[in-house]
Amino acid sequence: MPPSNVVQLKPARPCPICGKPSTQQFHPFCSARCADIDLNRWLKGSYVIPGRSLEEASGEGDDGLPSDDDEDT
Repeated sequence: MPPSNVVQLKPARPCPICGKPSTQQFHPFCSARCADIDLNRWLKGSYVIPGRSLEEASGEGDDGLPSDDDEDT
C-alpha cells in the first residue's frame, strides 16, 4: 500500500489487457507480461493507425512526399 502522503496524479484504471488494477511500475498495465502482450500486438500489426489509402498515396515517393517527376518546371 502506498504511503498516505503520496498524491496520485491520474485516476486508477484497469489494465487494458486483462482488466486487473494497473500498477505505477508498469502503467497503464498491471505487469510486465501485459505490457509485453501489448507490444507484441503492435509488432504483429494487430493495432493499426489509419492513414490514407494506397490509391491516394500512389503519386507519392517512398517518403510520402510528391516525387520530383510530378512537378511542373
